[in-house]
Amino acid sequence: MGYLEENYFMKKVLLAICLLPNVLFAQKMERYCELLATGRMLSTKVTIAVDFGEERAFFKDTRMRDDEGKLVKFNSLIDALNYMGSQNWKLVNAFPIATGNQNVLHFYFKQEYDASELAVDPKAEPKK
Repeated sequence: MGYLEENYFMKKVLLAICLLPNVLFAQKMERYCELLATGRMLSTKVTIAVDFGEERAFFKDTRMRDDEGKLVKFNSLIDALNYMGSQNWKLVNAFPIATGNQNVLHFYFKQEYDASELAVDPKAEPKK
C-alpha cells in the first residue's frame, strides 16, 4: 500500500468510527397528543376526539382514524385508553373540565421514537 492509499484507508476508518455512535445511539424524540372524551346524551357511550397538533379546519372531524382512514370505534373510554397504550402512547396527565352540565375528560399522551423513524416531513407520523 502506498502513502495515498493508506491515507484514504485511514480516513474511511476514522469516518466509520465517528459515525458509529450515531448509529448505535439514535436520537430519541417525543411527540404529544390530547385525547378528549365526551359523554353522549342519554347514552353510556363516549365520543373520542384526538388532537395531534396539526392544523385543522374549525368543523373538521377529529375522531380517531386508523391507517386506512376508517373511523376507530371504541366500546368505552377504557377501550380507547387501551388502544392508545397498544400504539405505544404513554399517559402524561388526565383531568376533567366541566362544560355546562357535561364533563369533558382530557388525556395527554406522549410517544417516544427514534429520529431515524421520521420521514422527510418532521410532522410526519413515525413508522410503526
